[in-house]
Amino acid sequence: MTTRLQALSQASRALEARLREGGGADRAAKQHAAGKLTARERVTQLTDADAPLLELGLLVAHDRYDGQAPAAGVITAVGYVAGRECVIVANDATVKAGSWWPETIGKILRAQECAMRSRVPIIYLVDSAGVNLPYQGGVFPGQYGAARIFYYNSLMRRYLRVPQIAAVMGQCVAGGAYLPALSDVILMVKGSSFMGLGGPNLVKGATGQVTDAETLGGAVTHTAISGVAHHLAESDADCLRQVREMVARLPDARPAGVLRAAAADAPPGPANPADALYDLLPTDHRMPYDMRAVLASVCDAGSITEFQSAIAPEMICADAKIEGMPIGVIANARGLIRGAGGAKANFGGIIYAESAEKTAYFIEKCNRLRVPLVFVQDVSGFMVGVEAEQGGIIRSGAHMVEAMATATVPKIVLTVNHASGAGYYAMAGQGFDPDFILSWPSGRMAVMEGEAAVQAVHGPALQNARQSGAPVAPEVEAATEAMRADYETQLDAVYAGARGFIDALVYPEDTRAMLALALRTAMNNPGSHLGPYVLGGTDGGR
Repeated sequence: MTTRLQALSQASRALEARLREGGGADRAAKQHAAGKLTARERVTQLTDADAPLLELGLLVAHDRYDGQAPAAGVITAVGYVAGRECVIVANDATVKAGSWWPETIGKILRAQECAMRSRVPIIYLVDSAGVNLPYQGGVFPGQYGAARIFYYNSLMRRYLRVPQIAAVMGQCVAGGAYLPALSDVILMVKGSSFMGLGGPNLVKGATGQVTDAETLGGAVTHTAISGVAHHLAESDADCLRQVREMVARLPDARPAGVLRAAAADAPPGPANPADALYDLLPTDHRMPYDMRAVLASVCDAGSITEFQSAIAPEMICADAKIEGMPIGVIANARGLIRGAGGAKANFGGIIYAESAEKTAYFIEKCNRLRVPLVFVQDVSGFMVGVEAEQGGIIRSGAHMVEAMATATVPKIVLTVNHASGAGYYAMAGQGFDPDFILSWPSGRMAVMEGEAAVQAVHGPALQNARQSGAPVAPEVEAATEAMRADYETQLDAVYAGARGFIDALVYPEDTRAMLALALRTAMNNPGSHLGPYVLGGTDGGR
C-alpha cells in the first residue's frame, strides 16, 4: 500500500521532472544547433560528478503565467565545484530567452543571499535577454527589484569579499550587463556571447549607427578591445572548464572545522535506514508518530544525546551529528506525551511554557558554543487557554523566539509535517532568515489547519444550526467548503515552493545528504549569520 508521503513524493517528483525540461525539447535543440549547451547541461558540467546538488526554488512560479515560466527561467543551486561549496545562478535561455520574470529576481536575490550569508563563491552562467517587458512592473522598480541584484553584487565585491565569477554564455543586455560587470572575473564564449547596454537595433534607433552584435559587444570585442571581459573561451565546455579551474585556484578561506565531503574517516551512517522514513508518517497527518525514529534516520548513529529529556518531552532538544558535523537539533514530538513522575500529559506538536523555556536555553547554549542549529518542524502552535496564559506562555514564547532570532550560528529548517501558527515562527520560520529552508512533500504550512479556520470563522453559524436542528444555510455551507478547499491548496508544500516560502522540496532518502550540504555551505562563515549579511567593517565581519 502506498503511504501518504510516498504518494506526495511521487506527484512532486513528476512535477519537478517536467519543470526541469525548461522550455522543452524543441528549444533545447535550438540551443544545441547554435553550438550552446542548455542551462541544466551547463550546471551539470560545472559541478562535481556524483556530488549532491541542492536546487533552490525549482517550484517557483510553476503555477503562474499559464505554465510558461518553469523555474522562473533561472536555475539557482548550491553544489560542489572543484570540491568547493558554491552557489550557482544559470539563466535558462529555453524559457523566454532567459528573460527576467518578477519571480526570477526573487530567486537570484535568494541565491545571492545564500552566498553572502555563507561567504561562499557565487557563479553566474549568464544567458538572458534582460527584462521580460510585459512584466516590467514586477521586475524593474521597488526595493527588491532588479536593482538589488547589483546592490548585492557591490556589497559582495567591496565588503564581504565573496568571490563572484560571471560566465557570459549567450545574451547579456541592458542593465543586466551590470551583473557580470560587478563580478570579479568575466568570461565570454567566442561566437555566441554578447554583452552590451543596447543591442544593434536599439543602437540604430538611438544613434543611427549600423553595426552587428559581434562588433558591438561580442567576446572578441570585450576581451581584446574594450577590456570589459577578462577571459575568452572557445566553447561552452571550454568556458565551464576555465570556471572550474578558477574556483580550484581560490584560496581556501574555509574554517578548519568545516568537514569536507570526502573526509578520510567517514562518519557512521544513520541508525535507521532512510527508506523507513516513508512508513513513519501516518496516512492521516493529524495522527502521532515517532519523531525520534525520524531523527535516527537522518543523524549519525550513536550521536544523538537528548538535552533535559525528562522535562517537556514534547519538545526534543538534542546534541547530534550529521556526517560528522556537530549540530543542535530542535524537533517537535507528536502524540499525547506524559512527563516524568506522572506529570500531566501534553500534546505533541504544541509548544508549552516549559518547553519554550527549555528550548530557549538549549538554543542559547548552542549559540555560545558555536554549534549550528537544525529545526525539524511539526508544530501546530503555542498552547492556549486559562492555564497557559496564567502560566506565562507569552513571556516564555517570547524568550524562545528571541533566542532563536538572535542566534548567530547557522540555522537550517526541515519541515516534515505541520508548520502552523506562531509555533512556525518560533521554529525558525522564513521571516527569521534561516540559512536554508527545506521541506518534505508532506509539509503543511499555514496559520492553522483548514478545519480550525472554518470553526474560527463559521463556527457560531454551524453551532446554531446544530442546536436548532435546522440545516446549515446554503451560503454558509458553500463558504465553509470553499474555505476548506482553499486551505488544503495553500497548505501544500508544492504551493509553498511555488511562492518561495521554502528553498526546496527534499525527499526522505535525500534528506541527510541535503542537510549535510547545507551545513557545510553555511559553516564556511564562522562569523554572524544574522540576516542575509553582516558588515563588520571593511573585513566584512570576518
